[in-house]
Amino acid sequence: MTDTKSAAVIGVVTASDRASAGVYKDESGPAIEAYLSAVLTTPFRIERRVIPDGFESVRDTLIDLADTVGCDLVVTTGGTGPSPRDLTPEATLAACPRELPGFGELMRQVSLAQTPTAILSRQVAAHRGKCLVINLPGKPAAIELCLNAVMPAVPYCLDLIGAAWIETDPARVKAFRPKK
Repeated sequence: MTDTKSAAVIGVVTASDRASAGVYKDESGPAIEAYLSAVLTTPFRIERRVIPDGFESVRDTLIDLADTVGCDLVVTTGGTGPSPRDLTPEATLAACPRELPGFGELMRQVSLAQTPTAILSRQVAAHRGKCLVINLPGKPAAIELCLNAVMPAVPYCLDLIGAAWIETDPARVKAFRPKK
């Protein structure tokens, strides 16, 4: 990971009442950062947030990261289940008006091959201007599984919405871009 002006800006958001209150250590956000560091070959810098669950906290954080910080990509973890405080998908769609349903469909599909409770997952992906937002589950193993599934499409999606150019290590994840 490199901090440069040409580097992509990637937000990593953990939505968790307990992690944000310091009740337990966040492991999901660092798992996302480790994954990105292992897979991306172009420079990027991370903007990290650990916030409480809930609609307003997630919505407002996503808007800030997209509009003020200028993130090209925001990856969230937590808040995608069916419990009353799990409102990350609703907040994402409130902040990002253009949903990309294929991301959530694929993440649920690969997760269902591992665990039957993946059917309860409600993660979505959408974009706000030039910022793509992807919701992930809260468990580190599920994070890697889901990112491996969708990462081949992320660089081209960023191209299409006018975000920063990113490249992946083809030995880890082969990104797809159509031939010109």
